[in-house]
Amino acid sequence: MILRRTGLTIALVGTLVATLLAGCAGIAGVGSLAPPSDVTVFAAASLRDAIGTVADEYRLRGSVRVSVSTDSSATLRTQIEQGARADVFLSADTANPEALAAAGLVDGQLVPFAAVRLAIVVPTDNTAGIATPFDLGGAGLKIVAAGAAVPITAYATALLEHLAAMPGAPANLVSAYEANVVSREDNVRAALAKVELGEADAAIVYASDAAGSSAVVSIDIPPEANVVATYAGAVPTTAANRDGGHGFLDFLVAPDGQAILARFGFEPPP
Repeated sequence: MILRRTGLTIALVGTLVATLLAGCAGIAGVGSLAPPSDVTVFAAASLRDAIGTVADEYRLRGSVRVSVSTDSSATLRTQIEQGARADVFLSADTANPEALAAAGLVDGQLVPFAAVRLAIVVPTDNTAGIATPFDLGGAGLKIVAAGAAVPITAYATALLEHLAAMPGAPANLVSAYEANVVSREDNVRAALAKVELGEADAAIVYASDAAGSSAVVSIDIPPEANVVATYAGAVPTTAANRDGGHGFLDFLVAPDGQAILARFGFEPPP
């Protein structure tokens, strides 16, 4: 009798466990409760604050874990070329994603997602007395810039050439600016940081960087001389989660993603 009761109990427990497991399997199939997927974002240093906020918002849209790594676009591109598994690459230019595409390392199309103008920043006390962009060629200034491969460098060169062609510009503005460069940093945020700390008299950065810092002030640039930087994204073929990368890019160019970028000083792509 005891054995029969024990067998009945075991049978009932087994049935209950099977029912619970079946129910759990059904729940796991519901999208909102599915195990989260990882999305790894490689983003230009100038996007650090904006993309952090975009990632936070994107996490709220579903069970998605987003990790963000920021550095110079050129450095991130090199890492991808060497096999780094970024699910989406967000560059401060179009040249770096185009280089990946030319090497067959892009899944799908390049996606322009933002634009931003340049800014000349000085410390809030502006002890060097810089008042106009033409002053960047003044003797004895300490200007900090970025490395040759960093996108801001090409944009800054274009800006200086535009300024040099304006009426009243010093004849040697470009060469005098170059002579005043005392260091070249790994990325634009590192250059901005040196101005914030008072270790440099000026730097050319993105307007979004300038807007996000209370430790610098901007010197007005004539609109006709300024340069528009176009940001583009791509999903590398080395991605571990290509669908996740495309999904993140889709969110970035959608109205909600664009609204977040606008809060950080970015414009829609041209």
